Amino acid sequence: MQLAERVRIREVGPRDGFQNEPETIPTDVKVELIDALARTGLRRIEVTSFVRPDVIPQLADAAEVLARVDIPEDVAVGVLIPNERGLERALRLRQEALEVRDDGGVRAPARPRARAHTHPPFDEINVFLSASETHNRRNVNRSIAESLAGLENVLGRARAAGLRCEGVISTSFGCPYEGAVPVERVLDIARQLRDAGAQEIGFGDTTGMANPRQVREFFELARDWLGPTGGDGPAGGGGAAAGDPVELTAHFHNTRGQGLANVLAALQAGVDSFESSFGELGGCPVPAGATGNIASEDLVSLLHEMGIETGIDLDALLACARRVQEVLGRRLGSHTLVAGPVDWRPAADR
Repeated sequence: MQLAERVRIREVGPRDGFQNEPETIPTDVKVELIDALARTGLRRIEVTSFVRPDVIPQLADAAEVLARVDIPEDVAVGVLIPNERGLERALRLRQEALEVRDDGGVRAPARPRARAHTHPPFDEINVFLSASETHNRRNVNRSIAESLAGLENVLGRARAAGLRCEGVISTSFGCPYEGAVPVERVLDIARQLRDAGAQEIGFGDTTGMANPRQVREFFELARDWLGPTGGDGPAGGGGAAAGDPVELTAHFHNTRGQGLANVLAALQAGVDSFESSFGELGGCPVPAGATGNIASEDLVSLLHEMGIETGIDLDALLACARRVQEVLGRRLGSHTLVAGPVDWRPAADR
């Protein structure tokens, strides 16, 4: 199969990455980093989560972050929604923000915002569950059936509110507790999420168990089960119209160093949508040792070297990764952060 000429990348570091950090990241720093990421050419950023603050204290400042970030209107802002209570909090905040802005833009900062005051604070929601019963129990204390029942309600309400919806399936390629996860189970969950209103399905290699052969075979089968991949919905709008093909997205972790190899395999299977995290931040809290997502800058570097467009300024993205490395005070796993972009000029000309 011919590789895609252009790939879409969704940055998940401000949520998926930050939530795994043991030290609290100040809200000011989060806002600074998100604003910088929004000016790298990225078109989609997962900013925060509406999980209970006592469960993930790192993201307890979700409302303040959304109120303060300065993100251009052509960049879609996403939030993670764990359940119906989380959706209620998110929709209430969204409505309150619009009412405040309509009432004179009280929340507007001193500098002009990139978004109009009438633009909502977020455009997309993401829901999640595991394809492994054991992992789902340990992660959210529900069976798969219980999670699906709740998420079907969330997706329906979110679509009715004009939000674009993604359903993410963790442990799609293997589970640290159960081992192999039947592909048919993963794709059946994907169908149910699609039928409930998800316009995009993300398949997560949650603990880095996938291999390239498995990935290619998986996505070839997924295309048969779910139809051809769909494109971006309008950034900042309600997403693709009903009846459009569901978008298939790959979410790889680099736990065993196979993340980019799996990206290539997914590309060969026709995938053109990926999720990644700047600086290789992130992982999974269940189980311990499930280290970070593939680094956004490594992914962009690979794609650009292959002649595949992303619309992203790699140097600007690397500046964000350097800044978060400085904030965290430790060396991050990103290879391009260490080596820098490939420079094809003769040494004498640099």
